[in-house]
Amino acid sequence: MDKLRQHIEEVISVTDEEFEHIKTFFTPRRVKKHQYLIQDGDQANFEYLIMAGIFRMFYLDDDGKEHIVQFAGENWWMSDYQAYFYQKQARLNIVCMEDGEVLCMKLQGRETLSADLHKMEHFFRVKLTRGYVAQQQRIISLLSSTPQQRYEEFNHLYPHMTQKIPKKYIAEYLGVSRETLSRLYSTHK
Repeated sequence: MDKLRQHIEEVISVTDEEFEHIKTFFTPRRVKKHQYLIQDGDQANFEYLIMAGIFRMFYLDDDGKEHIVQFAGENWWMSDYQAYFYQKQARLNIVCMEDGEVLCMKLQGRETLSADLHKMEHFFRVKLTRGYVAQQQRIISLLSSTPQQRYEEFNHLYPHMTQKIPKKYIAEYLGVSRETLSRLYSTHK
């Protein structure tokens, strides 16, 4: 739980007593490679803080084609937020790409914790805002950047994951073919 405290204290400071209260709202969970945190059609009961491992969030279209929304590693938060906040069935999938660990938080726990400690409400707002900004940047990049620019942004955003994520998923994320990715990879070296 030391990593959780460090993560929180990047945004706010907490006392030992406050942290003892905060950590009661998180449940640790080990996740195996290929194991899902959320699948399309499930209830999204948790928001996840990634403590270790790499996770892939994707949407499956009606033809069964996978569209990668994001990757997440240590200190990233993930959920199907529409399903989580509105307590609906998930439309997104989150799968573990290598053995990992997450901290799980229920929506009611988040609400109670925010009411108990106003500074945690601030923390969650800052984290959600950063995630929202990152999603907007990704959309703008997909709409306006060249494949080369998207590849460079990917390497900047996920420097420690580039070698761990299979190339087919990187190509899907960037919206390019495997052949194009190979060319980008060879020119980037």
